[in-house]
Amino acid sequence: MPNDPVLQCAQLILRSKNTVVLTGAGISTNAGIPDFRGPQGLYTSRLYDAEKIFDISYFLKDPKPFYEFAHDFIALESTISPTVTHHALAALEGMGRLKAVITQNIDGLHQKAGSQKVLDMHGNFLSSHCLRCRKAYDYNELRAMVLQHVIPHCSCRGIIKPDIVFFGEDVKYYHKALELAQAADLFFVIGTSCVVYPAASLPQMVPGKIVVVNHSKINLNMYNVVLEIQSDIDKFFDELMGAFRGKLTL
Repeated sequence: MPNDPVLQCAQLILRSKNTVVLTGAGISTNAGIPDFRGPQGLYTSRLYDAEKIFDISYFLKDPKPFYEFAHDFIALESTISPTVTHHALAALEGMGRLKAVITQNIDGLHQKAGSQKVLDMHGNFLSSHCLRCRKAYDYNELRAMVLQHVIPHCSCRGIIKPDIVFFGEDVKYYHKALELAQAADLFFVIGTSCVVYPAASLPQMVPGKIVVVNHSKINLNMYNVVLEIQSDIDKFFDELMGAFRGKLTL
């Protein structure tokens, strides 16, 4: 196998029969969404009270803090586009080289890029429902209400909640994500420090090879990490897709 990490990675993908990806906030920072735990993130900037925003018990008592955050997040989200890496993962899926994307992100950028098999473990804003009558609402309906600075209510007067996972709620698709991890012969960890559980436990379940791509060093001390790329994520995936466009062969 060549020493060039881009070519190493490309050949690992070509040789794999079951590649799965786990992504975190680092994949979306180049799109303009701050990592919640990064220098400008929700948990460090103190612009919002994170303990109130994503706590389901507090939301049921007072949804206003969450919807103040949601207004700014949705306004920001409507101005951004998927990154090079989002598009690269969608392209790899289209080529039959990627089985699925498991993500901790709530921004919906994988879907915007064209990925079809996405497991949003923490949900997203793309759908919502009334907590009283369970009526479903699509993204455009919720967005219109939120951008008017009103707390979204259903016609039955129940509060509308986006289908994102709050503290105190179970993550989505965990068992399916676990099945994918356990069947993967190649597993990418991209843009996540692997500190938020249960998603952080998935690499431990992988029997195959693991490739880590992140802008900073992460502590994933596992014997089957065969390649660890510490660089700008978009730069790496741009070069990786360049290798595929060059019709790399084994």
